[in-house]
Amino acid sequence: MASTEGTEAFPTDYEIARQVEKDHIADVVEPIGLSRADLDLHGEYKAKLKFEAIERLRESGRTDGDVILVTGMTPTPMGEGKTVTTVGLSQAFAHLGEDALAAIREPSLGPVFGVKGGAAGGGYSQVLPMEDINLHFTGDLHALTSAHNLISTMVDNHVMHGNELDIAVNWVNWPRAIDMNDRVLRETVIGLGGDVTGVPREDGFVLTAASELMAVLCLADGIADLKERVARIIVAYDRDGNPVTAEDVEATGAVAILLKEALKPNVVQTVEGTPVFVHGGPFANIAHGTNSLIADEVARKLSDYLVTEAGFGSDLGAEKFMNVVCRLGGMEPAAVTLVASVRALKYHGKDMWPADVDALDEPDIEAVRGGFENLDAHVANLRQFGVPVVVALNRFPGDADREVRAVLEHCREDLGIEAAESTVFEEGGAGGVDLAGKLVAAIEDDGETFEFLYDLDAPIEAKIETIATEIYGAESVTFQSSAQDDIERMNDLGFDNVPIVMSKTFHSLSDTAAWKGAPTGWELEIKKVYPSAGAGFLVALTSDVLTLPGLPEKSAAAGMDIDPDGTVSGLF
Repeated sequence: MASTEGTEAFPTDYEIARQVEKDHIADVVEPIGLSRADLDLHGEYKAKLKFEAIERLRESGRTDGDVILVTGMTPTPMGEGKTVTTVGLSQAFAHLGEDALAAIREPSLGPVFGVKGGAAGGGYSQVLPMEDINLHFTGDLHALTSAHNLISTMVDNHVMHGNELDIAVNWVNWPRAIDMNDRVLRETVIGLGGDVTGVPREDGFVLTAASELMAVLCLADGIADLKERVARIIVAYDRDGNPVTAEDVEATGAVAILLKEALKPNVVQTVEGTPVFVHGGPFANIAHGTNSLIADEVARKLSDYLVTEAGFGSDLGAEKFMNVVCRLGGMEPAAVTLVASVRALKYHGKDMWPADVDALDEPDIEAVRGGFENLDAHVANLRQFGVPVVVALNRFPGDADREVRAVLEHCREDLGIEAAESTVFEEGGAGGVDLAGKLVAAIEDDGETFEFLYDLDAPIEAKIETIATEIYGAESVTFQSSAQDDIERMNDLGFDNVPIVMSKTFHSLSDTAAWKGAPTGWELEIKKVYPSAGAGFLVALTSDVLTLPGLPEKSAAAGMDIDPDGTVSGLF
């Protein structure tokens, strides 16, 4: 078991990571029934699970463990601690003598060097080796970037050499990808310089996490399924409006080769030495926003409880998990824990935009109570799916006791649901024992039946309207003429019976970032609808989506350094 040494002042994430005596990854996974022979080792502390081991687990007949989804209320720009709660919960179950595994997404280099920093938990509920996970890890993001750009170059190469598919150069829907926040690449012009450089056209870049290939990887159950999904990705349209796919430009086989190793789920360890899967990282607004289904499948076979998270607030991540991931993965959550924080409640209670960090640290019980409407809306949304909800109040050092009590009392007395204070950042698994116990009790006492929000055979417009009115609180939905044309095309192409991925701001329950709380009486406008044919869903855009972030004025990268002895600082 990994061990830590205490310090007088609370240590930084990096100091904790340096203090921990990590175990060899083969020893970490041995208690859950995996051997060294099941692993493709990437050093001593990280590994990929071999396909042979995955197939053995599928054929084992083991009962699948219960799925616990970690989601959150509408967060402040700093985040409220979903990942730290996910990791901490998996450790807390071990304190209770229960078998549990966490499955989380892989960090992207863009946010790591941008404003958010690393993304693998924190404090005494972080995943190790943190430095490797936040940087190159096992090469998955590099493989995805290369595979995505291979499709791009094969499309342009086809156009250059005769264009037998009659691709309309102004209707190429497959940009380039880069795993870095670089705003100047959002819109580009390529093919300049004469015949030897190809056909000029407008192009651009997306963050690798925003690539449809990332969603495809996270939904595929094996190489054969991966190839089928890659083959049907729509990369362009011809001059008659017919789709051109990755298979049409003969990219399927080579892309699958590049993604073969990336498809294997990664396994590492928490600070307390429990195994955790870290695999995939699709956006939660233009994709489904959760780790890979293949990692979930393996974790469910190896444990009694799988703790996994969904990106952003429950209006985006959890809704997609229920309606998209659970459908495509053939599973359902046994319980949901909704992460809230005192500072997020103040953020909504003060109707604050943008966030004033200093103000959020000041005690203000009335602002906390004013923020309950946002928390209540998320709880009501989750209850529609017939799943028990337990609120996890992620406690920060500046939270006043009376503020914490007010939140817990509101959940129990006014909402009629359980809530627990979570201190997993400072205390590790011990700080989540109460939360884990309440989740177990909620699962055992659950008498409800899980339900999807909409039927797949409902019209595209009806599915969008259901999400907008039932989850976001919109009064109605309007479709721009371009979106109406898109829907007509989707119906003609046979995409009328697939799930919907709604793309909107994560800063608000509404489509306007500055609107806090739980806005009502507003109208959602749909600007565009397009297919993610390989992933198997439609994307409905409510606004311009930032698929390639830029660096802030003071980026995280500017505060990073490495000493001559190899010691890294400022990474997380």
